[in-house]
Amino acid sequence: MAFPERRTVDILLTTALLTAVGVAVYCARRVILMFVFAILFTYLLNPVVKFLQRHSLFFRNLRGPAVVEVYLTFVLLIALGGYTFAPSLARSTARVLDDAPAFLNSLSTGDVASDLRGKYGWSEAQELRFRAFLARHKQDIQSLVPTVDRYLSNAAQIFGCFLLIPILAIFFLRDGHRIVEVFIRLLFHTDRHPQINALVGQLHLMLTRYIKAQLLLCVLSFVFYSAAMLVLRFPHAIVLGILGGLLEFIPVLGWTSTFAVVVGVGILNHSHWAWIAALLGIWRVIQDYFATPRIMGSHLKIHPLAAIFAVLVGAEIGGIVGIYLAVPLMASFCIIWRSVAQERTKRGCVSDREAAASTSSNLVEPAIS
Repeated sequence: MAFPERRTVDILLTTALLTAVGVAVYCARRVILMFVFAILFTYLLNPVVKFLQRHSLFFRNLRGPAVVEVYLTFVLLIALGGYTFAPSLARSTARVLDDAPAFLNSLSTGDVASDLRGKYGWSEAQELRFRAFLARHKQDIQSLVPTVDRYLSNAAQIFGCFLLIPILAIFFLRDGHRIVEVFIRLLFHTDRHPQINALVGQLHLMLTRYIKAQLLLCVLSFVFYSAAMLVLRFPHAIVLGILGGLLEFIPVLGWTSTFAVVVGVGILNHSHWAWIAALLGIWRVIQDYFATPRIMGSHLKIHPLAAIFAVLVGAEIGGIVGIYLAVPLMASFCIIWRSVAQERTKRGCVSDREAAASTSSNLVEPAIS
C-alpha cells in the first residue's frame, strides 16, 4: 500500500480547502454582509421596478431606465422630506444637545425626582424612593455620556457602510438574473441545472415573502407609534412615527434608537414620557413575541415557535446581524432540506423501479428458454 494513501490525501486536501474557505469568509464577513443586505434591499425595490417597467410612459419594458426612475424618485422624496422636516428636526436636535447635560446632571443628583413630583403629583414617599433608586445607580447614570459617544461613533460607521448598499443594489436590480445564471453554470453540472433553477425559484419566492412580512411589521409599528404619540399630544408625532416604522427594519438597534429619541423628545418637551415609555415597552413585547413570529411564520411557512427559536439563536451567535438574518436563513434551510429530501425520494423510486424491472426480466428469461 502506498504512503500516503490516496484517500487520506483527498480527505486532508478537502479539509484544508474548507478551512481556507472558512477563514476567507470570516475575514471578508463585513463585505459579504453588505452584499447580503444589498440583495435584501433589491427585493425591497424590485416590486416598484417591475411596476414602472410595465407602466412607464417613456421606457416601457426596459429594466435599466425603470431602475433609474426608482432611484430618482427616492432621491426626490428624501429631498422633499428633508426640506419639509429638517428645520424642525434641527431645532429639536439642538435643543436636545443643549438640555442633555443639565438633564443628566439632575439624574445623577436626584433633583429630577422633585420635578416629577411637582408635575405628576407624587407623594413624598414616592419621591424618596425614586431618589434612592437614582442614588444606587449614580455610577451607571454618569457613564451614560461615554456610552452615548461610543454609540454615536458606531452608528456613524454603520451609516457609512449602509450608503454602499443602495449602490450595490443597482447591479442586482439590473443584472440579477444573469448573475444567478452565471453562478449556476460555474458551480453545478449541466444535468443539475433544472433542479437548481427550481430551488432558486423557491428561495426567490421566500425572500419576496420575507420582505413583505418586514414591510407589514414596519407599517404596524408606524401606526402604533403615531397613534400613541397623537393621543399623548407629542410634538412631531407623525415624523417620529415614520422614523420608528423605518427603523423597524433594523433589529434591536432600530427600536432602541426609536425608544431613546421618543422618550428624549418627551422629556425635553415636558410631555407624558413615562406613559410613552411604558407603551413602547408593551409594544415591543407584542411585536417580538406575538406579531413577528406569527407574521413571519405565515409568510415563510414555518411555525411561530421556530421563528422565535431562530431569532434567539441568531442573537446568541451573531448579535444584531444574527437576529435579522436568522429567520430567512432558517426558511432557506427548510427549503433546501425539502428539496434534497424530494430528490432522494425520486432517486429511491427510480432505483426501486429499475430493480423491479430487472427482477421481472430475470424471471421471464428462463420461462422463454
